Amino acid sequence: MSESPAQPDPSSDDEVVDRLVPLWLREAQPHEASAAHEAQTDWKNRRLSTAAARELADWVTARVTDSAFNEEEGPTHAGPAPISVADKAAVHRWLLAHGHTL
Repeated sequence: MSESPAQPDPSSDDEVVDRLVPLWLREAQPHEASAAHEAQTDWKNRRLSTAAARELADWVTARVTDSAFNEEEGPTHAGPAPISVADKAAVHRWLLAHGHTL
C-alpha cells in the first residue's frame, strides 16, 4: 500500500502569510501607495480585497521566480527574505481558503 501525501497544515500557511504579507506591503508602498495603504488597513483585520489578493498571488509567484536561481544561473531578487515554491503554495492555499480565486 502506498501512503497518501500529508495534508498541509493550515496553521503553517498562516505563518507563511504572516511573514510574507508585510514584505509584500512594504515592497508595494513606493509603487502603489494608495493600494498598499488600503491593503494594509484590510490586513489589520486579516482580510484582503479581491484586487489585493490577486496582487499578493502575483507578487509571491514573481518573487519565487526571481529567487529560484542560484548564483550561476542568473537573476536574484535582493529582498528581505527568500521565498520558496513551498511559500508560494502556502500563500495560494491561504488565499483559496479565504474565498479568493487565483
